[in-house]
Amino acid sequence: MAKKKKTAEQKEYAKIEQKHELKRPVLRNCIVAFLVGGTICMIGQAVTYFYIYFFNFTEQTASNPTVATMIFFSMLLTGFGIYDHLGQFSGAGSAVPVTGFGNSVISAAIEHRTEGFVLGVGANMFKLAGTVILFGVFSAFVVALIKTILVQWVGI
Repeated sequence: MAKKKKTAEQKEYAKIEQKHELKRPVLRNCIVAFLVGGTICMIGQAVTYFYIYFFNFTEQTASNPTVATMIFFSMLLTGFGIYDHLGQFSGAGSAVPVTGFGNSVISAAIEHRTEGFVLGVGANMFKLAGTVILFGVFSAFVVALIKTILVQWVGI
């Protein structure tokens, strides 16, 4: 496919645009995302130890209530408007952990609450999170199927 030739005005505009374009601090953004995401994970580990120490969970059984607690925290912080500021500051650092899932669910619910509970909140709550749930369940099914095939038939 041949590129269209730019006119002299378009070339001049592109130069002006490039001159005034803001440079992104990529290294800084990566470091901030790493630190915020790591802090969220560290808080999650502390919650896990809380369940192990105070409620006699094992390390394996403490994972489910820990995930639920972290999602609840992110939904609560989103409701107060704090998590959105954290997301603006850290980018993927706050979106990648499980707390990003809670934020995406509650953000859609808050955005559509004026349309009512059924058609607003209920219908739009899982717009973004629904795809995460769908592909998460499907991926888990495929991985379990592969593991079953390898264990049962191949004997690995």
